[in-house]
Amino acid sequence: MTVKTATKPASTAKASSKATSAKSASAKAVKGAPLTEAELLKMSDKDYMNAAQLDFFRQKLLTLKEDILKNASETTEHLRENILVPDPADRATIEEEHALELRTRDRERKLLKKVEQALGRIESGDYGWCEETGEPIGLNRLIARPTANLSLEAQERRELRQKLFGE
Repeated sequence: MTVKTATKPASTAKASSKATSAKSASAKAVKGAPLTEAELLKMSDKDYMNAAQLDFFRQKLLTLKEDILKNASETTEHLRENILVPDPADRATIEEEHALELRTRDRERKLLKKVEQALGRIESGDYGWCEETGEPIGLNRLIARPTANLSLEAQERRELRQKLFGE
């Protein structure tokens, strides 16, 4: 397993104010209250992927998983409805809507797999670290895409390879 380190902020004044807010954020997480995104971003780099941050992302991923499963059950119920429409144009519209809904659910099914993998990485202690480089992925990227498993630079390199070589 690679050793994971994060860098310290350059400014000591900023570091002390960040440390104070990080302590209050950590204390808040211990008391059971979830962190907010603002509190998460105020935490210092040395607190990267501490218990409070991991709990924040675990809750975010579990909420996303619940939403995906709820949407899937709604789609199942919606597709079970038999609507008899005599007009062929209306029937075609309904079929197109069903096809679009199924494509959307297929994308969500793939996202659900990524969510479960991310939850597994939280449990194994690998969440938040790039799978290729071992560097921190970054809080901003994880907030935007909690299933990310590569840093922005590694993801850009992967996409460039795919574009150039069709991998």
